Amino acid sequence: MPRWRLVLVEDSAFPGYVRIVWNDHVREFSDLAPADRVALMEVVATVERVMLAVLAPDKINLAAFGTMVPHLHWHVIARFADDSHWPDAIWAPARRTEAGPRCTAAGLRVTEFTRQLLDALEAHSD
Repeated sequence: MPRWRLVLVEDSAFPGYVRIVWNDHVREFSDLAPADRVALMEVVATVERVMLAVLAPDKINLAAFGTMVPHLHWHVIARFADDSHWPDAIWAPARRTEAGPRCTAAGLRVTEFTRQLLDALEAHSD
């Protein structure tokens, strides 16, 4: 059984947006045992690799704020130069009302991204 869970965020403005949540209540990354830190970062890296391969974003944003929800979790967000918020964070006000063609095309590949991601993460389900 994995020590983490995956949340596939359904947000058409940010195709493929994923949250990785540590199952046990932990406030800070440094609270994890060294082996758990390595295991969690391998999951983050796997999500990033599949995201790059399938969605082909211009950049990946990684975030682990936990200010509003003090439970360890990582945000992995595919970013496109034509998404509604580029180059700002997704939590900033939108710069455009609609996504451009690259971001929209990535949205059409989310099902394939999800399939490949779940396959790739099977190796990390210990």
